[in-house]
This record gives sequence, structure tokens and C-alpha cells, in this order.
Amino acid sequence: MKHRAVWSAVLVAALALAGCGSAGGTRSPSGGADGKLVVWDWKSGEASARAYLEKAKADFARKHPDVTVEFVAQPFEQYYTLLGTAIQAGKGPDVMLFNGGGQIRDRADALLPLDEYLTDDRQRLAGWDAFTKDGKTYAAPVTLQGHPIYYNRALYDKAGLDPASPATTWSKFLADCATITRRTGAKCLALGNKEGYGIQFFLSAFGSGVFSTQEYDDWIAGKRDWTSPHVKRIFALWKEAQDAKLNSDGANSTAMFNDSFAIFQSAKAAHVIGLMSDVGHWKDFSEFLTAEKLGVMRAPVVVPGATPSLPYDGGIGYGVARWTRDPRVAADLVRSLTSTDALKSFYADAGAIAADTTIDVSQGGPAVATIVADLKAGKPALHVALSSKTLELMGRLSQQLLSGSISVDEAVKQLAASDQAG
Repeated sequence: MKHRAVWSAVLVAALALAGCGSAGGTRSPSGGADGKLVVWDWKSGEASARAYLEKAKADFARKHPDVTVEFVAQPFEQYYTLLGTAIQAGKGPDVMLFNGGGQIRDRADALLPLDEYLTDDRQRLAGWDAFTKDGKTYAAPVTLQGHPIYYNRALYDKAGLDPASPATTWSKFLADCATITRRTGAKCLALGNKEGYGIQFFLSAFGSGVFSTQEYDDWIAGKRDWTSPHVKRIFALWKEAQDAKLNSDGANSTAMFNDSFAIFQSAKAAHVIGLMSDVGHWKDFSEFLTAEKLGVMRAPVVVPGATPSLPYDGGIGYGVARWTRDPRVAADLVRSLTSTDALKSFYADAGAIAADTTIDVSQGGPAVATIVADLKAGKPALHVALSSKTLELMGRLSQQLLSGSISVDEAVKQLAASDQAG
């Protein structure tokens, strides 16, 4: 994630001068009519995405040789603020990158439904649900994003545990963690919650070990019962893990990206809830842990009868702005950005689990093989079903839960009110 604060400030000022007010105001789109499409993302400045983008641009150039494509890499930390300013002004990029879930759903009014353009890609790509709202698709998935629980098999060996048999119940998980800490000095979980992201990963990684199948499906479908004792149990687990000293020290002052992952990579913690995409994932970890030392486990069962599964959705995907001049040309660029050859490069160079289900990942090692095998029984991540406002609140409350300044009951009550307010 590149830092370009000066450019960001200039851009915000320029957009503000160009026109504030509602998105229905005067617009001056790029749109392809002048032979140019502008793309905003936070990936195009990264070396690991270079070959991916080159192949996508080459594919698009074959279809539209007279259209120039300009990628503008924004700093991720400010991306949605900048995008919100552009949307408010009714001008900005033609194509934009989104995280799946609340971030794109909250901005769907500024985007074009792409269903009519993406019919031929439906079977090849997975992860569509994270980019849909009210039955319409607003972006095509580039990656699959999930939250595997990675573990250090070497620490298991050192602690006298069987690395091929990680815990399948919460009580066994606690016992294994105690053994690892006693015999190796390593903490159980590497946790970074400075930004409030840690609770999102925890909810999705451990939730399937708490909810029944019906509760899980209802949560994803928007029928969330915040009075359920199982909902409370998840947030109680979050606090219990802290109180039991399972977490690495100073979680509320540790950034997830990438400080918490560094704790895991340096063997100071035996487990971490990581990602499947191109950061904090199997390929990153393999730089410090050989493929044979990196394990992936499902959530331990907390409530008897729960069926643990891999939580995953569409990770990132490109959508098209409503103000683009030629939607079909812009949609063709999205298709090029999700083409098989391009996504093969993204997987090879960045280690991202691509949304393209035809890509061969057999050479990725045991961890990626386990992840891909678990996709068949996987379910959408619990936190992705929540709005961005509720996720922001959950982040703040999670910090208070770790510090002991709020009760689980009060935190769940506030989250229920936020979720139900829409």
C-alpha cells in the first residue's frame, strides 16, 4: 500500500473546487468518448501487480486499440474517502476497485449494474455475491478473500503437539495454546486491532464454530438475531481470548497490516487469522516459514453441532461509474481485468487466490491446497454481510472490549441498533 498523501490532498481540493453537492450535479466524465478510461485502485503501484495489469491492458488493447487506459494508484488508507469525494462531485474515474461487501454496497447508487456485460464470465469466476445488491451485480471479482486460521507447524513440533492434527474443539484449542506458550514462549494468536480490523477477522474465522448452519445462513441473508446467545458468545470469546492472554501483547496498539503478521512470521505467535489475497497470506508467510511449516486449520467447534467452514467471499473487484460515457467499453476493461491470463499472473506474482476457478494452484504448497479444497464447503464471511458503518462501530467496541471498558452485553446492544438502522 503506497503512501501518496500530497497527491491525495491535491485531488480532494481539486474535486471540491470542481463541484460539490449531490451526485446529480454537473458532470465531466472521462468515459472513453475522448479515447481514454481512468481507473482508480490501490494496487497498480505495487510491483506484485505489474504483470497482472500489463496482461489486462494488452487484452483490452486488442479489443479497443484506440482507447487509452490510465491507472491512478491511490493510498489505501484514504481510498474510500477520496472515492466518496469523487462520487459526491459526480466526476472521477470510469472504473474503480472495491473491496467486496459493505464498501461497494454502500456506493452502489454511483455504479452501473454490469449483469448484461458479464454473462460469459459467470461460470468461470467465483465470489459474485460480495459485489451484488438487490439482485444486481456492480463489480466483477478479481480475487477471493477469506480468513483462514494459519498456524506454525514448527512451533507445534517444538511444543510436542502433532502439527497434522490441530484442535477441532475450543477446549482443545485452549489446551494446545497453553502447551505452546509453556514450552516455546510463543503466544497463541498474533493480533493487530489498532484499526479495529481484528474483530472482523475473528468474527468470520471463529463464527462458524459457534453458529448453527441455519443461524449462519440467516446472518448472511440479513436476518440477524442479535439477541441470540450464540452472537453474544462470539463477542465473549473475543474478550475471553484477551483475558486468557492468548493474544500477542498490545493488540489495540498493533497495526494488523503488517505488524500483526510480522509477529506470526517471526514465530512469536503460533496462529494468526490471515487472508487469502495478496497480503497477510500463504505466499507472504512462506518467505519466513517454508511451505511444509505453514498449516491451515478450520475454526474449532465452540458450540456442539456447529459445522466449521472456511469463510470467504469475493475479495476485490472492479466496477464501473454511472457517469462513464461508454458503459460497454468500460465493462470490457473490467472483463480484461478479470481475464484468465491476467489473473494467472496475479496468482503467480502476488499469491492471490484468484476468482478464476480454472487456474491451477497445485504448485502453491500444502497451505494453498488446503484453502482451495475448503472453498467447496466454504461460506461467505460473517463480517462482510455488515454495513461499513456497523463495521466501524464494531472496531471501536472491540477495542473497548479488549481494554475492559465495555461489557459484552452493551457492545452487542449497540451493534444491534446500528445493524437494524441500516
